[in-house]
Amino acid sequence: MAYSQDGSPWPTSRHSDTAIKMNMKIRVIIKKLSNPHVRRRLKIGLSVYTGLIILGVMFKVVYDIGHFNAQSLKKDKNAELPTTYPVLTLESAQRIVVGALKEDPTNPKTTVDQIIDNNHKLSTIIIENNKIKKIAWIIDLHLFFTGDLFNDQGYNLTEGIEHQYNINRGDR
Repeated sequence: MAYSQDGSPWPTSRHSDTAIKMNMKIRVIIKKLSNPHVRRRLKIGLSVYTGLIILGVMFKVVYDIGHFNAQSLKKDKNAELPTTYPVLTLESAQRIVVGALKEDPTNPKTTVDQIIDNNHKLSTIIIENNKIKKIAWIIDLHLFFTGDLFNDQGYNLTEGIEHQYNINRGDR
């Protein structure tokens, strides 16, 4: 062990002086922390800080769970979407018309002559009953109606299609 010039066991180098000062600062801090008022404030501060960390972690977990659920719902919704849309055929249109008009399916009075627009949301067809042709509409491949259909600008689509396919409106 090296001794200083005065014979004390403490080294006298500059580096060791900073170690001694640091040791003294730590003792001062420990002495101040032993004060009950300081301890109480420290406990309150650490409790608040811990509470904020726990609250932040809870928000993060809740957000992640909600985000995960939302993403899985999106995936489920996309999986439910049809990859192909059904096509309206003359036979399926005839079945829809006969069912809506409550006619005998083996001997219907109303027949489907032509499918004008084969859209799965709104299909346009020409039906014939007692040699009178009319424009009819099939919505979502299961609802059937005859009558005037107007677009958002007030144009009568039924009249336009009747004019285009030379169908006499006659008495309605």
